[in-house]
Amino acid sequence: MTSPEVDIVEFLLTTRLYNEHSELDERDLPPSYRRVFWSEGELERPLSATSNNAAAATNVDRPWEVVSGLMFTDRDDFSGSISFTDEGMAETWLLDRLEPEDVAANPTLAYVFGDQFDVEYEESRQSNRPIHADRVWIDSLLDEMFDEDEEEMLDLVDIRAPEEIEMQLDDLVLTEDQEGEIEKVVKAIEHRDYLARIGLREIGKLLFVGPPGTGKTSVARALAHQLDLPFVEVKLSMITSQYLGETAKNVDKTFEVAKRLSPCILFMDEFDFVAKTRSSDEHAAIKRAVNTLLKSIDEISLIQDEVLLIGATNHPDQLDSAAWRRFDEIVNFPKPDSGMRRDILMLITRSMDIDEFDPQAIADITQGLTGSDLRLVMREAVLDALTEERMTLTQDDLERAVEGFEERDNLKNMDMMSDETAPVAGDGGDHDHDHDH
Repeated sequence: MTSPEVDIVEFLLTTRLYNEHSELDERDLPPSYRRVFWSEGELERPLSATSNNAAAATNVDRPWEVVSGLMFTDRDDFSGSISFTDEGMAETWLLDRLEPEDVAANPTLAYVFGDQFDVEYEESRQSNRPIHADRVWIDSLLDEMFDEDEEEMLDLVDIRAPEEIEMQLDDLVLTEDQEGEIEKVVKAIEHRDYLARIGLREIGKLLFVGPPGTGKTSVARALAHQLDLPFVEVKLSMITSQYLGETAKNVDKTFEVAKRLSPCILFMDEFDFVAKTRSSDEHAAIKRAVNTLLKSIDEISLIQDEVLLIGATNHPDQLDSAAWRRFDEIVNFPKPDSGMRRDILMLITRSMDIDEFDPQAIADITQGLTGSDLRLVMREAVLDALTEERMTLTQDDLERAVEGFEERDNLKNMDMMSDETAPVAGDGGDHDHDHDH
C-alpha cells in the first residue's frame, strides 16, 4: 500500500527516467501516466512533470503540497513543474518504500531498477496494458478515421475501452460448456501466430445463442475486460435501418473500425435480423447491406486481422443456413438451473446484509428466471426494505419479491383490451438486452 507522497515521487522519477532512455516507448508507461501525455495519436516527448499532470496521473490532489516537505523536491511557480534537487536522494527515498510488485507494475522502473527487486523487465512490459486498450488511443484513432460528415456512424457503434468495462468473468456464473469455449478462445488469441503458421485460420467466430437475460452481452464484455481488448458493439437492426441509403457503407465502416482497433472484440447483437431480412420483402438497400455483412464476416479473421467476432441471438430458430455457417463455434446460453440460480444469487447478494439467508431456497422457487430476472427480484427486495427504513433484508423479503416479480411477469403477457392491436400491460418495447448475472 503506497502513500500519496510515494505516488507523486514515483511519477516524477518515472517521467525523468523515461525522458533519459529514448529506447523506452508508450508500452513502458503505466496506463494512468500514458493517458496524461497522449496527444494527437502519440506521446508528447519529453514528458513534463507539472502539478496538473501529476494530479491527473495519480489522482492525488495538490501534489506539490504532498511532497513540498521532502528535502529533494522543488517547484517552479511560473510553469508549475516539480523537479528533484537531488536525484540520487530521491531514488534512494523511493526505492526504500517500494515493493517488488510496485516495480513490476511500472515497466520504466523495472527497466532501470528491476535487478534490485528481482523483477524481469520484459515480464513487466508484457503485463502492462497495451496502448490500443486505452481510451485516449481509441479516441485518437476514431478522430483520424471519421470526419464531421461521418460522425453519425459513431452513433450506431458502441466502442468501449477495456478499462471502461466493469464486468469481469468472475462476476458471472457460467456453464461448463461456456467456460470451455472461453478457454479455447483465450488460447487461440495467445497462440494466433502458431495457428497462422499451421494454416488454421477459420477460428474466432462465435455465436452466442439463448433467451434474453442469460448473459450473452455480459460474457462478451467481460471477455474484453479479461483480455484487455477494445469492445466494439453494434446492433444490426440499427446499422441497417438508421440511414437507409448508407446501409452497406455503414457495414463496411463497422468492420473497418474493428480492423483498425485490432486486436479487439466485434460484438454483433440481434444477429437473427440477418435471417429475417433475407427472407422478407425488405428494401433492396437493406438486403444489399446484409449481403455485405455476410461477405465481411467471411473475410474477417482472428488469426489474420486479430478481430474476435461474436454474434448473439435470442431467436436461433429464425437463423438460416447462411447465417449458421459463418460461425465456427456455437455457445449455448440456457436459462440457469437451480444450482446456477443459487450461485447467481450468492454473487448478487455478496455485498448485502441478509438475515438467515438461504440462497438455495430462493433458487428452488425461481425456476425459469434468468440472471437478469434474479437481479430485478433482489432490486425490488432492497427497495421494499428501504421503504421501511431497513438496510438488512430477511428471507421473507426475498420470497415476497419473487412473488411480486411473478405477478408482474404475468401481467406483461395479459391483454388489457379486447383489441388485438392495443397495447398490453407492461409493454414498454423490446427488453431483449442481456444483463449481468
